[in-house]
Order: sequence, then C-alpha cells, then structure tokens
Amino acid sequence: MEIRELQALISLLDDTDDEVQEIVGQKLRSLGEEVIPLLESYWEQSGFNPLMQKRIEDLIHELQLNTLTARLLEWRDAGATDLLKGMWLVATYQYPDLTLESLQRQVDQLFYEAWLEFRHGMHPADQIDKMNYVFFRKMKFAANTRNFHSAANSMVNVLLETRRGNPISLCILYLLLGRRLGLPLYGVNLPNLFVLTYKQDHLQFYINVFNRGLVFERKDIDNFIAQLNLAPRPGFYEPCSHLEIILRVLRNLHMAFEKIGDEGRMREMQGLLDRLSPIPETL
Repeated sequence: MEIRELQALISLLDDTDDEVQEIVGQKLRSLGEEVIPLLESYWEQSGFNPLMQKRIEDLIHELQLNTLTARLLEWRDAGATDLLKGMWLVATYQYPDLTLESLQRQVDQLFYEAWLEFRHGMHPADQIDKMNYVFFRKMKFAANTRNFHSAANSMVNVLLETRRGNPISLCILYLLLGRRLGLPLYGVNLPNLFVLTYKQDHLQFYINVFNRGLVFERKDIDNFIAQLNLAPRPGFYEPCSHLEIILRVLRNLHMAFEKIGDEGRMREMQGLLDRLSPIPETL
C-alpha cells in the first residue's frame, strides 16, 4: 500500500462511525507491525485530538502484542533454546524498542567480569562460592524486597539497569552467566519460589538466588513442601525447561497486574499463557 493510501486510512481513525472504525482497524491490523512507525508519526501530529491519539495508542499496542505473540510462538516452536531471547521477548511487552543485541552486550560484559574470577578445576562448592561473590558483591545484584510484586522485576533489562529483581529474574541471569562459565545449572519450579539446581552426574544441590545464593539440599525442599501442605512432585526437585521458565515469568506478570487491578493487561498475559502453554497429551 502506498504511503498516501496509508495516511488516508489512518486519518479515518478520527471518524465517528463505529463501522468505519472497525473496517479501518481491521485493515491496519492486517498490515502488521510495519505500519507502526507511520502510526507513531500520525500520533505526534494529532496533539490536539486526544481521542485520535488514544485510538492510535490502542492500535499500536495491539499490533505490538500480536507481534510479541507470534515471536514467542516461533521461539517455542524452534525449541526454546535461547533463554535470553525468551526474556527479551517478554520485556518487549513493556519496552517494544528494546533490542536483543543491547541485552546480549550487557550480559557479555558481565560474563567477562565473572570469567576473570574463575579457574579450571574448581570444586562445585567453590564454584558457587565464587559465583555468589561475583554476582552479589562485585556486580551488586540483590533482591527487590521493597517492590516485590512490581512488573518491572520480571523485565531483564530493568534487572540489568537497577541490579534489583525478583526470584526468577535473578535466577535467570545467574543461570545465564553460570552456564557460560561451564556450571551445570538449571531452573527448578518450586511453588511460591523459583530456585536453581546444580546437577552433574550423581551430585545435585540447590541454590536460592533470591537469598544471596544460599545453598540447600533435597531434604530442605521436602520440609518446604510439607509446610505448604503439598504432595511432593518430580517438578519440585528436577530441572525445568526454558519454556517453563518463560511461562512462570508470564504468570508473575499476570500476578503483578492483578495486584494493581489492571484487568486489561491481566487478560493479555492470560492470552499469552494460553497460546504458549503446551497442549496436554491425551491418553
């Protein structure tokens, strides 16, 4: 479609006829994210028309959400191997201009800082001690206990900027750095708490990154589960997939929006969860 045709189409967003609005909206949505820059330009030119601006904002958000959904499904169907990419996609929900390259550069820099502290042949306990020193003391990452339920806590770019996060965002960054350093770290989906496990051959222990890398054993999980009056499940002890990690992040975001009463964003998070969750196998 020619630029003039697009501009004429966008100008019809100001029309008071609901049927015209529906037709124009459908046409613009069918064009995908490529029309967003033109919508943003039109928004800037309509400074004295708040209704027009609101309609453009809603349309841009819908287009961005459609793009995010498609990219997350593509990431899942490709094997969900790149956890940082999954976290970047989630972050684009609130930061659509964020690039994966900028995140990768920041994580690369943190990796090089950590790599300087490590040496070959370290005992697993010493590896975690060193990892904790680098992550919490040198890099200054810490738990955000003051704004625990904030949606920003689940955004990896905010974590990298503020050095504050929730259990799962801290675990994810710790995991990404540790895996690049050769540590056999994996995520573990405990109820009410996300942790890591160090698992190699016959050795396995757990790490509570939210509690400054506290190391604990399987029996501690047994006690934790018992306090919650839950029956033990394999998933409480064993590694989870990258897809399960991202689904947990989305559930955290759903809870964050529920805390502030944002029903619209709650519905959008639920929609992403419904689309992204694997279909249960039938017997």
